[in-house]
Amino acid sequence: MKHLRYLVPLGLLLVLLYFLRAGLSLNPREVPSPLIGKPAPAFSLPRLDQPAVRIAKDDLRGKVWILNVWASWCLACRQEHPLLVAYAKSSQVPIYGLNYKDEPAAGLKWLADFGNPYTASLADRDGRVGIDFGVYGVPETFVIDGEGVIRYKHIGPLTPEVLRDTIDPLLKQLHG
Repeated sequence: MKHLRYLVPLGLLLVLLYFLRAGLSLNPREVPSPLIGKPAPAFSLPRLDQPAVRIAKDDLRGKVWILNVWASWCLACRQEHPLLVAYAKSSQVPIYGLNYKDEPAAGLKWLADFGNPYTASLADRDGRVGIDFGVYGVPETFVIDGEGVIRYKHIGPLTPEVLRDTIDPLLKQLHG
């Protein structure tokens, strides 16, 4: 009976250590999204550069596209931006920007200063569309198929490795 008194706390400690070890081995960039494999949220937003023109999810139906969530105030967006500019020149896939919780003038100046990789950038001033997409923070990137289904989500700045090893093979698969 005396030994049992020590075995229960020891067992609980071992269980806690197991879960701690398992949690520390996870990649924080691979936060599972409940939207993967589900239709992208409906939206209709004004273009950043032409506020009178709106783009809706249904306007993009039938093509594979990338949605990159960014903001002029985002330092990590500045880190990934040169890569996006280069990728846009070499890729056959349209990249749409979602300018998240930003002032339009600041977003336009940022694109003028650093280059514009986007087919169009959409103004999500209040962040509601970003929230619908489950955005945790900027930058985030989504690959959306021709049926409007989210196939991939990347949290944080894109890297050459993510483009080469994950996004490019997925795009090839989606284009059949």
